[in-house]
Amino acid sequence: MTVADDKQQKIRCDACPVMCYIADGRAGACDRYSNDNGQLVRLDPHKILEHRVESGGQAVPFLERALLEQEPDGGLQPNAEAFVTAIGAGSTYPDYKPAPFIVSSEVDGVDMVTVVTEGIFSYCGVKVKVDSDRHLGSECAPVRVGGEIVGHVTTSEYGSQMLSLGGVNHLTGGSKKEGRITCSAMLALCNGEAVELTIDGGARITVQAGKAPIINDVLEERMRVGCGSATVGMFAAQWKGLVDEVVVVDDHITGVMSEHQAGKVIGWEPTGIRIKGRRSTPGRYFQVAEPGNGWGGTDLDDPLKILGAFDPAVAKPGLSLLMVSTTGEHAAYFELDGDLLPVEKEIPERLLPSVKRIEENCEPALTSVLFMGGAGGSLRAGVTEHPVGLTRSVQSALTSVSSGGAPVYVWPGGGITFMVDVTRMPKNAFGYVPTPALVAPIEFTMRLEDYRALGGHMDYVMPLADVLAGKVGTQCDHILKERRMVTAPGDTPLPTRSEAYAWKRTEP
Repeated sequence: MTVADDKQQKIRCDACPVMCYIADGRAGACDRYSNDNGQLVRLDPHKILEHRVESGGQAVPFLERALLEQEPDGGLQPNAEAFVTAIGAGSTYPDYKPAPFIVSSEVDGVDMVTVVTEGIFSYCGVKVKVDSDRHLGSECAPVRVGGEIVGHVTTSEYGSQMLSLGGVNHLTGGSKKEGRITCSAMLALCNGEAVELTIDGGARITVQAGKAPIINDVLEERMRVGCGSATVGMFAAQWKGLVDEVVVVDDHITGVMSEHQAGKVIGWEPTGIRIKGRRSTPGRYFQVAEPGNGWGGTDLDDPLKILGAFDPAVAKPGLSLLMVSTTGEHAAYFELDGDLLPVEKEIPERLLPSVKRIEENCEPALTSVLFMGGAGGSLRAGVTEHPVGLTRSVQSALTSVSSGGAPVYVWPGGGITFMVDVTRMPKNAFGYVPTPALVAPIEFTMRLEDYRALGGHMDYVMPLADVLAGKVGTQCDHILKERRMVTAPGDTPLPTRSEAYAWKRTEP
């Protein structure tokens, strides 16, 4: 931070590449830093995690907590259950600076250090998992917000459809409007807000982490119990003796009971049914219809469209047929007439429990949002003077990575590429800079001796007790307006307490 104009009391913020000149009483372009009488002040609170179920996950002002847990000298009691996150801590930009907080503590007799910093992620994206049987769009179809392409549809997974949003090409490789809207959409999703997306040639969908998706103005209720083949297998024994034939309609793998191995094993008699589609293996059919929002994720409003003529050498008048979707949302019952044509009738009482059972075994429709980013050289330099050493330490499981205190998945291979479920992080853990890029918290936890061997910034290590007492690192050139203690969401373990982390492992 430097003073740019004494007369107007403007200061220049160097927390990101934008390098805003901020007038007294105003905030910078990112809304994270302001000028308070010539001092650079961080506006959003720096957050420290603790396990305290009775707080209900609500943020508690740091000074309020201090009144509850003061030591005689007015400081807070050192608490091994507290974890200093990078949320609100500040960044290392322009890269030569050590991380804002390098915190030492003792846990179960082990000397620990946690290095926290807010990374400025130009190379980042959001992976959205939508649990629904509806067809959202073709693979690789563009996903838009406000008319701008912000991502694309990727591969479908079992009962879910996946979207890949953001990435450096959308943030920086297109127009300024595309980059701005992409950054804004990712920020909203990562902070738990709802975002409306449109998919070229597909659906309009509103997604929000931890909530059911809204697809074409309809709130989704459930994901499918399985593909058509799996549904036939799961419920074969329950349908035996109640109906002559069962067809489970599915966009991917439609199941036919009498032909399926599950039916064969329990003695299901042939019915002479014929299915339009590509037969894969007995009782399993691909491509029975186009994708859509009808039966089983197809475009069907009438399931009979997938049936050919019954084989007269096998089928008999009166043969009963149940057709059902993979969620139980659609179901119909038919009996063959004298011409071996299926005639729809009311579903018999004996079959209603089995349709209901499919519904009961479907999980609720849900949207999952995972932030994915690559921790680059500038961020790593804030941890150690030898950045590649940190990468190798992470890859060797000597250093554990967390984001806002939440556990992450670190991808194998080069670099530190990680994913984190945003619902396991404290609220409003993400920020942005108008370069554009997201600002995400990242913490590195390791043994103190490993940090020293790594070439860490040992001169800047400060005890946890000092942080709890309100002190800031000597390398910080801004003032923290507020610190807050927050309860770790749900069952999220504190990084210093998880038995899974490498520093807890006993050497052989």
